[in-house]
Amino acid sequence: MKITSVEVYAIRLPLIDPFIISYHTYQDMPSIVVKLRTDNGLVGYGEGTPDEHVTGETWESVFAVLSKTLATVLIGENPFDIEKIHNKMNQTILGATTAKAALDIACYDLMGKAANQPVYNLLGGRYYDKLELPKVISILSPEEMAEKAKQAVAEGYKTLKLKVGTDKRLDVERIRAVRQAVGPEIALKVDANQGWETSADSMYVLQRITDCHIDWIEQPVIATDIDGLAEIKQKTSIPVMIDEGLHGDKEMYEITVKRAVDMVNIKLMKCGGIYPATHIVHQAQLAGYTCQVGSMVESAIASAAGLHLSTAKKRIKSNELVGPLMFSEDVAQLDFQIPFVYLSERPGLGIEVDEAILEKLTSDYVKIEVN
Repeated sequence: MKITSVEVYAIRLPLIDPFIISYHTYQDMPSIVVKLRTDNGLVGYGEGTPDEHVTGETWESVFAVLSKTLATVLIGENPFDIEKIHNKMNQTILGATTAKAALDIACYDLMGKAANQPVYNLLGGRYYDKLELPKVISILSPEEMAEKAKQAVAEGYKTLKLKVGTDKRLDVERIRAVRQAVGPEIALKVDANQGWETSADSMYVLQRITDCHIDWIEQPVIATDIDGLAEIKQKTSIPVMIDEGLHGDKEMYEITVKRAVDMVNIKLMKCGGIYPATHIVHQAQLAGYTCQVGSMVESAIASAAGLHLSTAKKRIKSNELVGPLMFSEDVAQLDFQIPFVYLSERPGLGIEVDEAILEKLTSDYVKIEVN
């Protein structure tokens, strides 16, 4: 089996509500979908959803790297040769993890379809029968976040993830307002998305919310400040999670040597896809870290990829692959039954991409094929 063509679609996914985090407000979600065809007639889909604040890639740059640099690397390759493919991509261009993730995911979709197996069976088999999802609440006023939290609980969510990081004093009010609104039984996760910047600012907040019983604090300091994470971990009993500061092996080594965190948030767009993500899971297991698979607010394509990884790995205790629930229109559908999501036994990613919607959402397109 050989890859004969690569099609690249630049799309914009419409959000139901604006998505507001510490460093940006999204009115829609720009993403790149790839479609690989093989000489035996199979089609595999992948997706790269960039965040320039995290990986340094933009919507335009991912489209350009895929269409002008990486697509030709895959032409003629067998998608099962995934380590070889990653090596060739890494030799071709440094970084560009979102672009590489799109191709990696499409290769896994092809592998599953060729083997007539769901992707999770290629990763160790099904460990979890279902995966619980949190409700992610954007940065708003304390009163608005409390109301959103009550609505989420009424919908059936058992876990809430609160976005904070714009104002440390107001963030204290936000967290306390939500806890008061939903009571003590609902799990709360807090994500500052680097917004507090320093360990001192982070501790200002954490010392004032100890009675709110949050599950963990995620990326309170800027991404490069591993020492700041270690300091916070030493000073608080609240578990500390790294997100934007973790991309791959280099950061995993540093946080392990420094014992800087308790938990790691793996995102396929940060590390380059499913294959490198499995490396991080294994390293986390050796170091004793709990894993989460996070989201760049991707469509059902990349969300399915992360869900397959989460389904197969015991060490992955949580996921936040809620992107499809945030869109008014998506290119495929997953089986969400709040607060859970279920994967089928269909081969590959187990989803059916709606070509009509894909074309409707497409702003730019290119096809690269065998001459």
